[in-house]
Amino acid sequence: MPPDGTGDSRPPLVLDHLAVTARTLDEGVDWVREMLGIEMPPGGSHPRMGTHNRLLALGPADFLEVIAVDPDAPTPDAGRWYGLDSFDDRPCIGTWILGTPDIAASLAHAHPDSGPAVEAIRGDLEWLISVPDDGSMPMQGAYPTLIQWPAGPLPVTRMQDRGCSLQGLTVRHPDADTIAARLKGQLHDPRVSFETGPVGLAATFQTPSGLRTLG
Repeated sequence: MPPDGTGDSRPPLVLDHLAVTARTLDEGVDWVREMLGIEMPPGGSHPRMGTHNRLLALGPADFLEVIAVDPDAPTPDAGRWYGLDSFDDRPCIGTWILGTPDIAASLAHAHPDSGPAVEAIRGDLEWLISVPDDGSMPMQGAYPTLIQWPAGPLPVTRMQDRGCSLQGLTVRHPDADTIAARLKGQLHDPRVSFETGPVGLAATFQTPSGLRTLG
């Protein structure tokens, strides 16, 4: 990887969405409502992962997801994504997800713990996403998950927009400089910043009731 990003042939990466992980979907939805004053619109279920979600458009290209284990779904053969099999804490932004036009090429340059690209399904929508076999997240979620949507309009265009937009995302990790360096030359989003410190993600949103933060 070129240290300064020059001559970089790696696929570009764009911020796709933020995933709020929760023990139950209701708990995650309640937290978002309390923090942002926004009611999360309906989402769907993921039969292969044993999870379900709610989805909120943040604009024309990115969105907010609340996701949790679906108690009515069979346990999948492999670990559930986003570390949900072992998640037992208050809701939080568990990780951030970057879109790529070529997930195989992006994974060739990604963190070694990113896992393979697997096929995911929600309703009539199918996509590819990086998921380690045990469902864990690289660097405790501070390193992004990668996703490749099928050709055509992005799924966010189907989601409800309730006047909420992402203004900034801070990615904190003791080794934040390494994350930033690995993504340099691929991700160009002024809303994303990196900070050395305890692991965590914090996001600021413009909402109908003013600036609000999840973190």
